[in-house]
Amino acid sequence: MLYSPEDLKEFDYRRDLGDPGEYPFTRGIYPSMYSGKLWTMRQYAGYGTAEESNRRYKYLLDHGQTGLSVAFDLPTQMGYDSDHPLSEGEVGKTGVAIDTIEDMEILFAGIPLDRVSTSMTINATAAILLAMYIAVAEKRNILPDVLQGTVQNDVLKEYIARGAYIYPPAASIKITVDIISFCSKHLPKWNTISVSGYHIREAGATAAQEVAFTLANGIAYVQSVIEQGGLEVDAFAPRISFFFNAHVDFFEEVAKFRAARRIWAKIMKKEFGAKNPKSCMLRFHTQTAGSSLTAQEPTNNAVRVAFQALAAVLGGTQSLHTNSFDEALSLPAEDAVRLALRTQQLIAYESNIPSVVDPVGGSYYIESLTDKLETDVNDYLGEIEAMGGSVSAIDKGYFQKEIHKSAYTYQRAVERGEKNVIGVNKFVDKRKIRRNVTLRVSPKWVRKQKARTRRIRQKRKNRFVQSALGALRKDAIANRNVMKPIIDCVREYATVGEISDVLREAYGVYKEKIIF
Repeated sequence: MLYSPEDLKEFDYRRDLGDPGEYPFTRGIYPSMYSGKLWTMRQYAGYGTAEESNRRYKYLLDHGQTGLSVAFDLPTQMGYDSDHPLSEGEVGKTGVAIDTIEDMEILFAGIPLDRVSTSMTINATAAILLAMYIAVAEKRNILPDVLQGTVQNDVLKEYIARGAYIYPPAASIKITVDIISFCSKHLPKWNTISVSGYHIREAGATAAQEVAFTLANGIAYVQSVIEQGGLEVDAFAPRISFFFNAHVDFFEEVAKFRAARRIWAKIMKKEFGAKNPKSCMLRFHTQTAGSSLTAQEPTNNAVRVAFQALAAVLGGTQSLHTNSFDEALSLPAEDAVRLALRTQQLIAYESNIPSVVDPVGGSYYIESLTDKLETDVNDYLGEIEAMGGSVSAIDKGYFQKEIHKSAYTYQRAVERGEKNVIGVNKFVDKRKIRRNVTLRVSPKWVRKQKARTRRIRQKRKNRFVQSALGALRKDAIANRNVMKPIIDCVREYATVGEISDVLREAYGVYKEKIIF
């Protein structure tokens, strides 16, 4: 296949590209891009107890990581304490267990919160974990207006692809709006939401679906903040961020990031009337594709990750996580996570790629592929708009059905040998290969975490806890912003589970519809 000027007959440099740092930001959101400042190297990490995760964060920072990224375990994500019966077997497994502000203090012990940017991958309980972060900083006399970081806070994609939701969609969006409204006033340097396509892609979506479904959710959030939060678009849009997947089709991924920037810029300017150029900038974090990692020949994953990381850099990411080669087997071990970080550092400091701003710009192939993805994404956005937007499309099962079809098509292609996966269906080594040492969550850590939570419940002043929870209940039922009362609750050492239970009582619990 050969690409030439014939593939770009209608191409106009100023209209379709522009210079880096200029609308529609196809070539990047900053004029100098990485020649002025490298992307943030933010390795997603967390497991076991706060003590263990704190050691991992310090290890990564000592080896050159430039930002923190916190993984929380499933009980924390779902609003259950570590000693709840439903938490059994899951404590500390997919991330760190956080029950109270004491856990959060331990998690960030010795880490300067006024100088380090922290990303927290949390959604249904995002308000609680952000409140704990604010309260920990407050204990150190650090004001909220200097805190830098991101809270994922994107619950719509949970209904679409991941399933870690608690409340019905309307209540979840209300909490999201509360966080955005609160932060716009009190945390001006904080990214109030990270609209995530990563999990949508991991569930089986195509590149075009990943961008379309993510931007559709972004539109829903912007509309909700304007309508429910009463804010002007330029008052909050500059702090919206995104989170995308870097998958295996190298050039498609580069073009995908460029198309996403261009489409979002046009949406914000034309549909929402944004006047601040920062409101039109699609700033995004990238993670390499976990679903592409294989348990067979796991060292191959290191090479896959390097290609995916390079696609993210050439696509203009602002922040990057590179997966560890052993993640198809377990949580990453120290040597594996160090190699993953070194992969970013090799691109940044040895390849000389960052010295040129958008080196792929003007490529016949890249530009035509960017145009095609833009068309495909806009077709999907038109369908979603015709359904009444993201929430309505979720209710109809549209996203879920589309992703299921794409995932099935991809898997069938792998099984038929039409899609190559080295070591799985191509160049398969049938010898037994010795497994590397994998990380295990110790039962001792779990017992320690449960014991700490019980101890805190016994020693805290429970009448103050109940008073704070009661105030939260009143504000939630009255449909008021819940961020301030949640902060009051965590200051009194109320647990994640206790606060979530109050909100369950006020908002209800969502039961997924079975859609065939």
